[in-house]
Amino acid sequence: MGSPAEIEVRAAERADAVAILRCLTVAFAPYRNEYTPAAFADTVLSYETLQLRLQHMHVLVATVSGNVVGTVSGLSGVEEGHLRGMAVLPEWRARGVAAKLLAAVEAVLRYDGCKRITLDTTLPLAPAMRFYEKNGYHRSGKISDFFGMPLLEYVKHFSQPV
Repeated sequence: MGSPAEIEVRAAERADAVAILRCLTVAFAPYRNEYTPAAFADTVLSYETLQLRLQHMHVLVATVSGNVVGTVSGLSGVEEGHLRGMAVLPEWRARGVAAKLLAAVEAVLRYDGCKRITLDTTLPLAPAMRFYEKNGYHRSGKISDFFGMPLLEYVKHFSQPV
């Protein structure tokens, strides 16, 4: 298995679709029973919904020796970006993949003019919440419904432009 220095982050391509879907499915599989069926399906995507994401969002992949080991998506809005679908294969967790993906997607969104970035997460994903908090995100207090599950919003503000 490679070292963190070998992790490369790049824009996803259509040819990465199967690997991205596998990454999402494997990464979220341990939480499947804690999600409603509709929430899980929206999280791990289908081939069709991934194609839409590739068209409308910045989708990044982390690779090691050409193999996808993580992914994240970001949507640019007017001064606000939104993250979706951060996933890292279990064997690559705690090896710097998530941090590299997060830094890369934040850089893309800041380049697009975003002054704040939001993301939503669910209660079962406590490790993800700790990761985001460690990286400057905090709960906004907004809680919405995600196919019958509470969805907690996190936000990060940038004081300096890119």
